[in-house]
Amino acid sequence: MSLLAVFLLMVSTVWADPSEPLTAMPPPGEEDTVPYAVVPYDPFDDDGDDIYDDEGELLETVADPISGFNRAMFVFNDKIYFWVLKPVAIGYRAVIPSPVRVSIKNVFYNLLMPVRLVNCLLQGKGKAAEGEFGRFVANTTVGVLGLFNPAKDYPELNPPEEDLGQTLGTYSIGNGFYIVWPVFGPSTLRDTVGSIGDWALNPFQFMQLVNVDAGALTSGTTNVIVYGVRTVNDTSFRIGDYEALKNAALDPYEAFRDAYIQNRNSRIAQ
Repeated sequence: MSLLAVFLLMVSTVWADPSEPLTAMPPPGEEDTVPYAVVPYDPFDDDGDDIYDDEGELLETVADPISGFNRAMFVFNDKIYFWVLKPVAIGYRAVIPSPVRVSIKNVFYNLLMPVRLVNCLLQGKGKAAEGEFGRFVANTTVGVLGLFNPAKDYPELNPPEEDLGQTLGTYSIGNGFYIVWPVFGPSTLRDTVGSIGDWALNPFQFMQLVNVDAGALTSGTTNVIVYGVRTVNDTSFRIGDYEALKNAALDPYEAFRDAYIQNRNSRIAQ
């Protein structure tokens, strides 16, 4: 390098505008792209990567500050599934014919109409609320107390399923942070709060099963029994789905987290 070139380099460095931020040099071949800016470190930033849909659009991510706890609960729930839920569901499916299991599923869905109806009203979805009520009337009467689902043939009687977590989302309330509950599985702070409200609307809270020998069981015991039957019955239709997603993922925990958030976002957008 000549002395003149060294001199010009020193002058340009001394007289550089101090108001201009320093940037890192771009890699060779990318000089015409947007310059690299110095990004300050954010200690509260989520450590998860950005998620993109099939069209390349950036999807909303969720903070995961308690990932250590969540991963432990994910492993716990995974063991519960393979050691308890799946074997029970396989045996249940072998004993209970498919039409009976479908009818049981229909009954549960029909009885949970108040949760969906109230949330349709809270979201200002009048047509959806009418559809929920019409579906309930049709399936309770013609469908024999919900055992059958004649309303399935009428699109206006099959609005998207709504819950309080979705309602809070439509009010622009954020997810808060991601959390995995033991037994109940993935959720967010917003959806957890919403599930408490949905629990209050659940008609099973006001039911008590009767045991001839011991008398009426408490509503809490009834809830556990009902939740267990519903979970086993629903799982009997989906055996293999969990395994397929888990085996296809490099990091099953992140795969299930991202799938949950994407599913919830799509439901809120409906």
